[in-house]
Amino acid sequence: MNHVVLLGDSIFDNATYVPGKPAVIDQLRKNLPAGWKATLLAVDGNVTADVQHQIRRLPDDATHLIVSCGGNDALGHVSIINQPAGSVAEVLELFTSIRTSFQQTYRQMIETLSGLKRHLAICTVYDCVPGMEGIPMTALAMFNEVILREAFIAKIPVIDLRLICSKSSDYSEISAIEPSAVGGEKIVQAIVRMLTNHRFESKQSIIYT
Repeated sequence: MNHVVLLGDSIFDNATYVPGKPAVIDQLRKNLPAGWKATLLAVDGNVTADVQHQIRRLPDDATHLIVSCGGNDALGHVSIINQPAGSVAEVLELFTSIRTSFQQTYRQMIETLSGLKRHLAICTVYDCVPGMEGIPMTALAMFNEVILREAFIAKIPVIDLRLICSKSSDYSEISAIEPSAVGGEKIVQAIVRMLTNHRFESKQSIIYT
C-alpha cells in the first residue's frame, strides 16, 4: 500500500479556512487511487524549520512525502517592505541576507527528508493571492527561486502552486492567503497527477501543474 504524508503549513492544513467544505486532506483521500492512503502532518502557521518536528510523527509505512512550506517564512519578513533604506544596494544586501538564511534552512529540510528514504516532492509558494501584487510578489519570487533551485539540486519533483492557484476563487474568503475548497481541489488534482505519473526512481526534477 502507498501512503502519502503531507508536511508543511496551512496550504495543506486548511480545514479552519473552509468551514463546511472539504479540506485538502479530505479531498486527497477521496481522489487517491485505490490502495493508497494519506496522512496530514502539516500544521497551520509552521515554517520550514518546523518540518523536522513534524516528521517525528511520521508513520512507519509512509512511502511518499509532499512538502508545502516557505510562505510563513516569507511572511516573517513582510515588515521590511516599509523599512526605509538609503540605497538600492542596501535593500539588495538585506534581501541577500534573507535569501541566504532561507536557502540554508530549506536545504537542510530537504537533506533531512531525503535521508528518510521515501519518495519526496515539494511545492512552490503561490503568488496570486488577492491583493498581493507588485512589491510583495517580487519579494516572494526570491523564496520561490530558492525552492526551485534546491529541488533541482536534489533532483526531486515540484508542484508549482503559482500556476495552479491562479484565480481569486482559489483562495479562502476567511483568509486570503489560504486555499479555498476550490483551490484545494486543484492542488489535490496536481498531487494525484504527480503521484501517478512521476517515476521517482529516475531522480528528475519535473514541474507539475
